[in-house]
Amino acid sequence: MSLTLHGYWRSGAAWRVRIGLAHKGLDYASVPHDLRLSEQTSPDYRTVNPQALVPALDTGAGVLTQSLAILEWLEEVCPEPALLPADPLARAQARAFAQTIACDMHPLHNLRVLQALRRDLVADDAQVQVWIARWIGAGFSALEQQVARHGGLFAFGDAPTIADCCLVPQVYSARRFGVDLVAFPRLVAIDARCAALPAFQRAHANQQVDTP
Repeated sequence: MSLTLHGYWRSGAAWRVRIGLAHKGLDYASVPHDLRLSEQTSPDYRTVNPQALVPALDTGAGVLTQSLAILEWLEEVCPEPALLPADPLARAQARAFAQTIACDMHPLHNLRVLQALRRDLVADDAQVQVWIARWIGAGFSALEQQVARHGGLFAFGDAPTIADCCLVPQVYSARRFGVDLVAFPRLVAIDARCAALPAFQRAHANQQVDTP
């Protein structure tokens, strides 16, 4: 299987996919697109992903977009080591945890939204910071409770899942934007455990070919 991942070193969505690929021990070529320079909007890349977003995974048989869809595809074509729990209820709960981040939290503070806040609504830095902290804090408050109910060493049980693939980049973003994480000790502890695993280390933003 020949895989090519289009991404950006600090993209949380691309980072999730890198974790999944590394967790399953899959090699891939990396094609970076600098979001700060809007390289993802080039005509050439739009032929790969018409939405002009990262990530996109070229599987050799077709291109996949949207990080959670890519992770689900990886689980189907390479079931071991698993990214989803074995129990059907736990699988759905792990997916819900991941979607809380990928659908409800991350989109509200990604680059294009922050640019729109500043450009279209003339928000200053302090207002943008309040916006970011509001949505990350609300999401993490819910996820901290989910981990209390279902977590073990990781977000769901004692092995990493799709939930942890999403959590780690989100914790990084929270720290990057100066969000106070004192109220979320379980999430912080899981992030620390993930940081000790080789797959998460290889996928980290600071280890990518396009990292400044």
